[in-house]
Amino acid sequence: MTLSELIAARHMTRSFDPRPLESALVEELCLLARRAPSAGFAQGAELIILDTPEALTTFWDLALPPERRAGFAWPGLLQAPALVLPAADSRRYLDRYSEGDKAAAGLGESQQAWPVPYWLIDCAFVVQNLLLAATERGLGALFFGLFDGEAAVRAALRVPAGVELLGVVALGRPAPDRPSGSLARGWREPDEILHWGCWGDSRR
Repeated sequence: MTLSELIAARHMTRSFDPRPLESALVEELCLLARRAPSAGFAQGAELIILDTPEALTTFWDLALPPERRAGFAWPGLLQAPALVLPAADSRRYLDRYSEGDKAAAGLGESQQAWPVPYWLIDCAFVVQNLLLAATERGLGALFFGLFDGEAAVRAALRVPAGVELLGVVALGRPAPDRPSGSLARGWREPDEILHWGCWGDSRR
């Protein structure tokens, strides 16, 4: 599969076969995913892996308690045998930009010194790599948000202050699924998103 084919094949899987994945495979995918750009090579993306029945049950009991599951549109998501929580550690960026070769930028002082939170951008690169790596191995993957359950999940997983959870990547073998209704919107036309030279200029 070429890179172009891989990118075209990637889609969000919302129903999973519950058979477990080998821990070595999950580790391999995560280590491949981390090979993404990072400002100052700070490498502030952390990956919290949940792949045991106990850990998965605890996560779902916090993120989607049983009393809220009756109306949940994607019950097959709860069958995913592995969940990876990408976490962006801004502290690594502050430390890196306090070092001699970066200190002049003034970005080591605080999060507020950064015009753009690169720790979030860089961690998002890692997430995209993980989605593509899973697709290349014939697995399904879904990125989803924590929403109301974030505080409880953070506490249970002992996520320290200064580290932001981006959401969750579910991994596993895909099971029969139905596409999201949002896909009916279709892709935007190229001349709507490509701005040549300045905003609003199209070459069509």
